[in-house]
Amino acid sequence: MIKTLEWTEEGVRFIDQTKLPLEEIYVTCRNYQEVAVAIRDMIVRGAPAIGVAAAMGIALGARQSQAKDALGLRSDFDHICTVIGKTRPTAVNLFWAIRRMTEKFDSVASRPVEQIKNDLAREAQQMYLEDIAANQAMGRHGATLMPSSGGVLTHCNAGALATCGYGTALGVIRSAIASGKKLHVYADETRPFLQGSRLTAWELTKDGIQTTLIADNMAGAMMKQGKVDAVVVGADRIAANGDVANKIGTYTVAILAKEHSIPFYVAAPWSTVDMSTPTGEQIPIEQRSHREVTHMAGKRVAPEGVEVENPAFDVTPHRYVTAIITERGVALPPLAESLKRLAKISAEQSVAAVER
Repeated sequence: MIKTLEWTEEGVRFIDQTKLPLEEIYVTCRNYQEVAVAIRDMIVRGAPAIGVAAAMGIALGARQSQAKDALGLRSDFDHICTVIGKTRPTAVNLFWAIRRMTEKFDSVASRPVEQIKNDLAREAQQMYLEDIAANQAMGRHGATLMPSSGGVLTHCNAGALATCGYGTALGVIRSAIASGKKLHVYADETRPFLQGSRLTAWELTKDGIQTTLIADNMAGAMMKQGKVDAVVVGADRIAANGDVANKIGTYTVAILAKEHSIPFYVAAPWSTVDMSTPTGEQIPIEQRSHREVTHMAGKRVAPEGVEVENPAFDVTPHRYVTAIITERGVALPPLAESLKRLAKISAEQSVAAVER
């Protein structure tokens, strides 16, 4: 399994996703500031991986604090959380991780400082293990929705590289293939950061899964030609009504799928579902550097002075979503009601039920 990130004695170790697919390089972040840079600069990316990376960064920062008592450690802890929280505003997993680490601190605040630090490190590592288990569980849920054979289109990268291992959307595909289904993946290149061509294509070919890379503007033609039987994507935030924020271009794919009567599935861990956000209209959309649009491989491909828009995400209205696949089960329309039902299931119950 690809080691997207891991906790080590030296620091938090990441595969540098900005170097893929040409170089497989690992970097070790030795303090929380370096972890924040790794998240912001997309050395690590994908909502689930961002969440666990944030937790590990917080634990690393707490471990290095020079505070002599719990009160001083809490002051350092709050500052670390603030720095981490400013890195990627759309991925709700980031704030889920900060909230969970804060709750953990609160629950052990009466213990000695060194014990608090150890407890925080264990919590981050537990989140890592839970993410892999959740991905495998949602993979088994989603595999039943995939066609027995045919083409499945995906956008961006929602695989092992976007998580702690196995993947969300690609986890569904992996699980379906493992169950005997004969699937051919069509991977959108995903401009402007090319997560599809650089990451998804690399990851799937590494696994020996039949994959065809296409430019983003080819998706409609592939659908019209009957080459796509289902679409499955990941998510960075899912609102309570089922609206889905995902990598820019997902909304276009959803509309095309609707036009061609192709099911459009979203796979994401429950930590990506934000029941406190009523609709997609309230989801903040990260704006990234214009250079990502005006340059490719470091070379300018657009004229100097041209105006640029570079939203990292778009929001797909729930009416285009056939189902949302989580480790707790599958939410079907009406999505708002289904998500409310799944919200009542604990993470432990959902994974245990699937394993049985």
